[in-house]
Amino acid sequence: MTPTPLTRDLIQRAPKVVLHDHLDGGLRPTTVLELAQETNYSGLPTNDAEQLRSWFIADTPGSDLVRYLEGFAHTTALMQTNDQLERVAREAALDLARDGVVYAEIRFAPELHLSGGLTLHEVVAAVLAGFERGMHEARAEGHPIIVRAILSAMRQANLSETIAELAIQFRDRGVCGFDIAGPEDGFPPTHHLRAFHLVQREDFHMTIHAGEAFGLPSIWEAVQFCNAERLGHGVRIADDIIEKDGEYHLGRLANFIRDRRIPLEVCPTSNVHTGAALSIASHPIEVLRKLRFRVTLNTDNRLMSGISMSSEFATCAEAFGWTLADMEWMTLNAAKSAFFPFDQRLEMINTIIKPGYAALRQA
Repeated sequence: MTPTPLTRDLIQRAPKVVLHDHLDGGLRPTTVLELAQETNYSGLPTNDAEQLRSWFIADTPGSDLVRYLEGFAHTTALMQTNDQLERVAREAALDLARDGVVYAEIRFAPELHLSGGLTLHEVVAAVLAGFERGMHEARAEGHPIIVRAILSAMRQANLSETIAELAIQFRDRGVCGFDIAGPEDGFPPTHHLRAFHLVQREDFHMTIHAGEAFGLPSIWEAVQFCNAERLGHGVRIADDIIEKDGEYHLGRLANFIRDRRIPLEVCPTSNVHTGAALSIASHPIEVLRKLRFRVTLNTDNRLMSGISMSSEFATCAEAFGWTLADMEWMTLNAAKSAFFPFDQRLEMINTIIKPGYAALRQA
């Protein structure tokens, strides 16, 4: 059978799954402006929506993680009340659904949303209420989506055990897992072992940001000491892969990650913008795909990178010649790796994802 080339139309219509999307990195520029006006927030670099959209995208030559993170000071400042959090969460669900995403895990750090007087519980409840509203409206529009939350603890702080407990408390109300985020260098995952052990004892799910700005030691600690089920980014596992005379040779850690089918939440455009990769063309995702790691494609921060799931697939398809079969394989990887009950995962795969791609092949 001749492979079906990926077109933007096919990509837009195809069912998609995202496992790594940050709530505070996905606001609409118009929402940022409106929330700033409502609260008399004067810190924005411009009051023009299009100029603001361009400012948030850290894609100029020489951009790095420091520049990339500048925008979060503004978005988190405008996510400090129940109404603000609920609105942002609702819009995130809607925006993903309108892009063809059928299942999304959106993460956020509750500790970053306390300056307006909310408690940690109130922050989580507001976000989950927003997701529920967004899912309801998306169904009414004809593109249903399931949205679940991952609670992130900031690895440079000391609240990880508290956030892990919070995630467990909300596990039956829309929270599906625990994560740590923030700077890897100098803040290894083993600093948060008590939190990870708590999650394990409670038979709950975890993913860990590892292998983005820092290399193999971060990945090794995440899987060997913390028992991470998935790796947020994880692209630096490519440091343990050597190409010689057209053949790839995997080191012990790379073999372990591939053999165990540990999912990689890869975010190519974000990696380029933060300096973790030089370009899309040289990004390790294609090598990892060819070597059949459990690769998933993700957005990371839609506002800061100016992307959507559809545009990310289109960018990679152009760079690597991906076909519809490659997109389906990666989407199934994500669906299989979701922190979603097995029977519901299976139903989503067999009644939504596989039939959706089959219909596109016949179109």
